[in-house]
Amino acid sequence: MIRVAMLSYHTCPLATLGGKDTGGMNVYVRDLTRELGRLGVHVDVFTRSQDEHVPHVLHDLGFGNRVVHVPAGPEKPLPKSQLAGFIPQFVEGVLEFASEKGLHYDLIHSHYWMSGIAAGLLADAWNVPIVHMFHTLGEMKNRIATSEAEKEGAYRLDGERQVLKRVDRIVAATQAEEAQLLWLYQADKKKITILPPGVDNGHFYHIPADEAREFIGIPREDRMVLFVGRIEPLKGLDTLLKAMACMRLSEMEQPAYLAIIGGDPNASPEEMSAEMTRLQALSQELALDRMVVFLGKRGQDTLPYYYSAAEVLVMPSHYESFGMVALEAMSCGTPVIASQVGGLAFLVQDGVTGFHVPNGDSDALCAALTRLLHDQQLREQMGHNAAEYARGYAWSSIAAQMIRLYESTLPAGQGGQG
Repeated sequence: MIRVAMLSYHTCPLATLGGKDTGGMNVYVRDLTRELGRLGVHVDVFTRSQDEHVPHVLHDLGFGNRVVHVPAGPEKPLPKSQLAGFIPQFVEGVLEFASEKGLHYDLIHSHYWMSGIAAGLLADAWNVPIVHMFHTLGEMKNRIATSEAEKEGAYRLDGERQVLKRVDRIVAATQAEEAQLLWLYQADKKKITILPPGVDNGHFYHIPADEAREFIGIPREDRMVLFVGRIEPLKGLDTLLKAMACMRLSEMEQPAYLAIIGGDPNASPEEMSAEMTRLQALSQELALDRMVVFLGKRGQDTLPYYYSAAEVLVMPSHYESFGMVALEAMSCGTPVIASQVGGLAFLVQDGVTGFHVPNGDSDALCAALTRLLHDQQLREQMGHNAAEYARGYAWSSIAAQMIRLYESTLPAGQGGQG
């Protein structure tokens, strides 16, 4: 049996989605770990403790696999700019846990660049290989930043390059991410394997719309456009709000409204994020009060109901390495309209499972939304196609491919030690 130390330093896979640093990566680490356990791989997920009241070891992922919260700095959420300084303390905590439990890990699988830095230090101590996944790239975020405040610092860009040199294998979610790694970072192509995330088809499946709408408490006749994700500028929500304003002016018998899942729309003015403040102000400026509802965070258990209740999911992102939310919605039989960027350009099949629109083009997004909302037969056909397509991303298949990657990374004859 292979024993894997999974590193998710800056965010816990069990965290509620929709927060500042919780999203697709959390889902990825959680679901991959669970499926690896089902296939007989032992995984301990190490993450920095952010709450002293949460037990340091949890067995929420099943199959004997653990989430280990390692104290490193104050046990509370911290800005990413401060987190890098506590990586050595985190590494010491992981080493102590392994020593106390008498564990030998065959391989380290790290996520995001800070985990990659920690992985290098642990690999030096354990003499084991590293498989790494970035999830997002600082250079790409800087390319689409609209202000200096949105740009990533040199500490991250330098850290990413350090990780690229140190790790043994890199998992890229799509051909787009591979191209970005080669073009912007001059990564070693021989290290890169393209392996997309998966989706839990047993959790994300189509629920009859009337049942889904009853569950989330909306009238059966409502027409809901859905956004799910972190509330930050790169998600392009301002483009979607402008598209909704454009739709309001079109002659639709039954107007649709936009439900936004993510962030904290009810925070005090002092606590509310700058992007949430900006979007709420833009919504008022565009007179969208009755067409937009900010729902805040929602648990993963309720998301299939929201996806199934929606006419369409929209991902107007300026950058996505993959687009887990799009895959979840498609698995629920919901068509997706997405910016033609990054992983979304590969994941969403234009005209088949949804539509592509040019990045930042609210008029094109308005036209795509209007067309889909006007044509029930097209929506149903695209939803059917989307669910069929998503079956090819079942976690059972993706995790099996990941195990083969692990096995090919390990030295010959290694693996399965206590």
